[in-house]
Amino acid sequence: MASSSREIAVDMSPFFRLFTDGTIDRLPPPFKVPTSDRPGATVRSRDVEIDRETGLSVRIFAPGHPAPPQKLPLVVYIHGGAFCMGSASAAAFHTFISTVVEKGHVIAVSVNYRLAPENPLPIPFDDSWTAFQWIAAHAGGIGADSWLNKYADFRRVFIGGESAGATIANDVAIRAGVSGRFDGVEILGLFFVHPFFGNKEEDKLYQTLCPTSSGRDDDPRLNPAVDPRIGKMAGRRVIFFVAEKDFFRDGGRNYYEGLKRSAWTGEVEIMESEGEGHCFHLFNPCTDKAAAITDRLVAFLNTA
Repeated sequence: MASSSREIAVDMSPFFRLFTDGTIDRLPPPFKVPTSDRPGATVRSRDVEIDRETGLSVRIFAPGHPAPPQKLPLVVYIHGGAFCMGSASAAAFHTFISTVVEKGHVIAVSVNYRLAPENPLPIPFDDSWTAFQWIAAHAGGIGADSWLNKYADFRRVFIGGESAGATIANDVAIRAGVSGRFDGVEILGLFFVHPFFGNKEEDKLYQTLCPTSSGRDDDPRLNPAVDPRIGKMAGRRVIFFVAEKDFFRDGGRNYYEGLKRSAWTGEVEIMESEGEGHCFHLFNPCTDKAAAITDRLVAFLNTA
């Protein structure tokens, strides 16, 4: 009876409902994919806990062949889910990054940050920054994880994600650039797939999760082009993926244009999927348009 009396703050059915008392109902039962390191697997995966106190972990994806002729580009991947849903083991995210690893011949680390509202913003941002620092500590080949020491080329690092994950990835790139303290790590590119960036209208979900934010494009996390630190953002190139019918399309395009005008001096490109909505490639990964996103991203990782 208690749950029926709660007042809904944000209704994102059929995905989740956020209540004014700070609780959430995640509506679909989560389907999680187990890790696999079996012989002959196209892509291998393993989970690694990096902070016992908070439970922060990552899922590492590596190509199936045990000894590549040279070290591989490293992708730091941050999953979406409106800061409220998903995990590195969720089927949609696991499958997407596995495909990128297979097609792109890269190694990837998917960050399993803690979810809001149980872990209020900016905890997902801070968790992802902690994870990046743990990853970067392997640049000298003496880190705690044998796969990263063996496979990863830290001179070819990429950071990105989709939806809320893109927002977090951008924050990590700014922090990395401002800190300037990662010897042996070179961030070549950033990728934002259907990013959760703001515009002039208040985003009620974000404002509820982060009451100190306006929920609009004057918040540097929702519109990093207004962040005074933007000129120091890590990365030489950024690629945006937007979709014509995505409710976040304008926010992504606005940041694309703002980044070109900002003090950051890298290269920016954009790809738009006509007639499609938010993160369609995760829900329908077998379509030609979904494949086009993966192929463009793989080309970016292989040329940036």
